[in-house]
Amino acid sequence: MTATTDAPGVTDTKSLTLVLTEATMLCGGVRSLRLESADGSTLPSFTPGSHLVLDCGTTPQGMPRRNSYSMTGPELEPDHYCVSVQLDRGGRGGSRWIHDLEIGTSIRTSRPRSVFAPVLTARHHLLIAGGIGVTPILSHARAAAQWGRSFTVLYVWRGTDAAHLAELRELCGSRLHVFSSRQELWAHLGPALLKQPLGTHLYTCGPSAMIDAVEGAAKAAGWPSARIHYERFGGVGLDPGQPFTVALRGSGQEFDVPSGTSVLETLEQHGITIPNLCRQGVCGECRIPVADGSVAHRDLYLTDEEKSHGTSMMACVSRAEGSRLELNL
Repeated sequence: MTATTDAPGVTDTKSLTLVLTEATMLCGGVRSLRLESADGSTLPSFTPGSHLVLDCGTTPQGMPRRNSYSMTGPELEPDHYCVSVQLDRGGRGGSRWIHDLEIGTSIRTSRPRSVFAPVLTARHHLLIAGGIGVTPILSHARAAAQWGRSFTVLYVWRGTDAAHLAELRELCGSRLHVFSSRQELWAHLGPALLKQPLGTHLYTCGPSAMIDAVEGAAKAAGWPSARIHYERFGGVGLDPGQPFTVALRGSGQEFDVPSGTSVLETLEQHGITIPNLCRQGVCGECRIPVADGSVAHRDLYLTDEEKSHGTSMMACVSRAEGSRLELNL
């Protein structure tokens, strides 16, 4: 990653320095941040469904902590960016760091990155959100409403309040359907999947179990995989994995990768620098070439086809399936 300079706003080709100008507690431990350039200049436009990678302090081991958060605000020549972050007390500490941020704090972020963009040729967009997974869905809905695209939003949450519900109601009107339980969502979704016009694309974000169920229901209803799109929460539910050895074909070096430690962290500990941003398997920055061995892919970036080739991996989250992995490094 290219280091930032002291200049305000846009600082280089890969990163920004932004200032927290406003913070609002929405509901259920969700904090919405408004981020602006220090000089008030216009920020880069972005594709609906994009995310920012924020520098969120350091881990107890002194390693940089970077988390990806979906962008919820206007995408065309914006004067600010917005992200909404749910406090995860059992997480890696990034959300706690963000919830403690004070107004006026400078934050280094990536430029907007897109891995969950709408298909502009779609005849209709069916948008399904679960809990805090509403954030990229809000971005999709905002753009669809602005450009007059056909869309429907299904939003399910637990508890008494839902993040961004009032904003979605204003944007969507009768195109928004809300559910207070997954049972209500499934009762509606089953028939809805069979009634969508030909050429509809489905987009869903939320807990992994919900995404798997939505994807399964769509495929059972005859939807082709090419029309099903989803974004999972980065870094969620990853087990520590088994230890293995990583070998660097270029230098002949070999290192042990312990359980609970990533390839990226192992290489860094031995003085080998790998470009990286999110450290959650989302941004694609730490992609490295694989020479030999089977990879247990755990990222959200590579396509299924790329994973099947087995020639690259995301060093921040993916591991070896066996006891040894050779890299073209």
